Amino acid sequence: MVTVHPLADVEAALTRRGPSRMAPGLERIEALLDALGNPQRAYPTIHVAGTNGKTSTSRMIESLLRAHGLRTGRNTSPHLDSVAERIALDGEPISPQELVAVYREVAPCVDLIDALSASSGNSSAESSGDTVSYFEFVTALAFAAFADAPVDAAVIEVGLGGRWDATNVIDSAIAVITPIDLDHQAILGDTIAEIAAEKAGIIAANSVVVCATQSLEALKPLLARAVAVDASVAREGVEFGVRNRALAVGGQELTLQGLSGTYAEIFLPLYGAHQAQNAAVALAAVEAFFGAGSAKPLDAEVVREAFTQVSSPGRLELVRSSPAIIIDAAHNPHGLRATLVAVAESFRFRRLIAVFSPLIDKNVRGMLELLEPAVEQIVVTQNSSPRAMNVDELAAAAVKIFGPDRVDVSPRLDDAISCAVRIAEEEEFTGGGVPLAGAGILVTGSVVTAGDARRLLR
Repeated sequence: MVTVHPLADVEAALTRRGPSRMAPGLERIEALLDALGNPQRAYPTIHVAGTNGKTSTSRMIESLLRAHGLRTGRNTSPHLDSVAERIALDGEPISPQELVAVYREVAPCVDLIDALSASSGNSSAESSGDTVSYFEFVTALAFAAFADAPVDAAVIEVGLGGRWDATNVIDSAIAVITPIDLDHQAILGDTIAEIAAEKAGIIAANSVVVCATQSLEALKPLLARAVAVDASVAREGVEFGVRNRALAVGGQELTLQGLSGTYAEIFLPLYGAHQAQNAAVALAAVEAFFGAGSAKPLDAEVVREAFTQVSSPGRLELVRSSPAIIIDAAHNPHGLRATLVAVAESFRFRRLIAVFSPLIDKNVRGMLELLEPAVEQIVVTQNSSPRAMNVDELAAAAVKIFGPDRVDVSPRLDDAISCAVRIAEEEEFTGGGVPLAGAGILVTGSVVTAGDARRLLR
């Protein structure tokens, strides 16, 4: 007899609801949370929306809250390996036992909501899209787990958009908006302004908005929403920001201007100017949470300790050396541009080889055009997602931009990484016969690609 771990049963049951299924609207999640007694009201929250940087910023916010003695919950998405990563308690993924327990608590209420939907005239609730979705279910699990813990504060990352995202049932005093750019246009809108208007939907009445640097196109709808609901706004580059940054071994050293004071000699064990920006946003959010403007600056030593503890798996994560292999979850041109700048600044490889697998609904051409001048060779492959771009179609698109001599094709990710290693290990020589070291491999294109690569390499 094969024994199935209860956690595997939970993940299988959730997966049957279709992780990629989009189900706009708050009716299902509101009804589900009502049935559960509205656990999301049991603790204060910080709500994080934006196109890129949400997860890293959320992890930094949580680390700062924990360093100040709070018990925390963190709800982020998507996950790299296990759904348990989406629900963190005190900085660690929820244990299998706790996840199974909270699932058993929430599942009967989910069945009730599904049954009510079916009885209202939807004989096939699943085909009509009226069943509780995967994301709604996991969101409810997180809210219930945080109430059960209980936590002192929770950091909640928006899944998609903001206005009708399942997380937007909370009434956060702090709304964080990370950089906004084009992504998910088929759902959120064709322009940055339309996308920003959707994300602005998380801004609650009389809240504080902590806003990363934005284009004018994105900023206008954010400010309009803030004015409409009488929210105050703190903007990166005006009320707070990065005053100085310098490369350091394993990351960077920062001086951050917060809302309440200046914090120097901060070591952040993450790479890239974009992560420094995320750090400034996170710091301002936590200052606002503790009442910036009416309170003294945070303890600088506590802030320094919090940032040294930050990690962001799958974000410019160095997982191997000789040759160096970096995995990064960049999945749109805006994110990939920041990644490539950070790789060039922090690693300075003589040669860079890309292993690339995006999802079919992304701006693949835009990412390939960014990779072309930055990498010597590209190995295209196909990740484990059912939404992964077909490797043959991807190869054809890559050849148009790179030319046939710079494109290798490996349908399996493990073979693609091995191919990249062989290319990286090909010796170059100076005129005097001295080998040139310093080849690197960047595995990127999707969160799924990053997660698949982590499982292979770690």
